[in-house]
Amino acid sequence: MKASVLLKSSLLTSLFVISSCATTKYSENIQGNNYSNLEAGKTYVFSMRDGSKRQKLLFRNIKGDTIIGMASKKDSAEIKIAKSAVASAKDTRKANITTAGAVIAAAGVAAIVISASRAD
Repeated sequence: MKASVLLKSSLLTSLFVISSCATTKYSENIQGNNYSNLEAGKTYVFSMRDGSKRQKLLFRNIKGDTIIGMASKKDSAEIKIAKSAVASAKDTRKANITTAGAVIAAAGVAAIVISASRAD
């Protein structure tokens, strides 16, 4: 009985983790990359291809080969990032929701395992 509950709970947890990816990775071929999934007004964290510090950006628009945005809603300084320098873009809102979902799922799985072990 314990192995069955533990197996089901671990499968459920891994399903949550695998199905909730919030990162879009980009290839070296700039023309093949689709930046149309970036939405104006949302905050993204851009990882750079050269390994330099990640750039947090409130996305505004794309002009030519440049991604344009602001540092934050309070800081209206314009930031420009070359498309060729971007390795991946992560939607911070989706990442926060994913983390919260994983924590809730883990708590639920722990509750199921504890209650099943006490029932025996």
